Amino acid sequence: MAALPTYLPLAEAARKYGLDEARLRTLAENGTIRAAMIGDTIVVSESEVKNSGKPLRKEDLPEWKKHAHLKGVEIGLAEAAEKYEINPITIFGWFKKGVISELRRITGLGGEKILLDEADVAYCAEVYKKVGGKQGKRVFDKHGLPYKPRTGPLVT
Repeated sequence: MAALPTYLPLAEAARKYGLDEARLRTLAENGTIRAAMIGDTIVVSESEVKNSGKPLRKEDLPEWKKHAHLKGVEIGLAEAAEKYEINPITIFGWFKKGVISELRRITGLGGEKILLDEADVAYCAEVYKKVGGKQGKRVFDKHGLPYKPRTGPLVT
């Protein structure tokens, strides 16, 4: 008999390979890894989970894809703060951490203006508002993905 692929329940696969369960669910929903439903349980291909070690990118998330049409559109920090109703210091912090990309800088008599990628700004604003952004609350992890505490679900 030919060797059949092994499938594991999603939660077990996440635990076994030290991966985020939400990340695996996204990979399964996107068709990046093979998955199936058995009753009300999602099962995933063990061999594909093993090889899915590269981190998910923010560009793979539906929150970013929703704003992909803005990729490459320049927006200044002040304009972004006003348009998305978020404190400019918060937006600047996301830029410094690399969550928001810089498209170019303009140097003039009044100083320097940083032009940001509006797709990244719109993505950050959406995630920030979803989690009920408050001062001092972590919104993004080191990969620019929505932060999920290890102790439980995303707190809203």
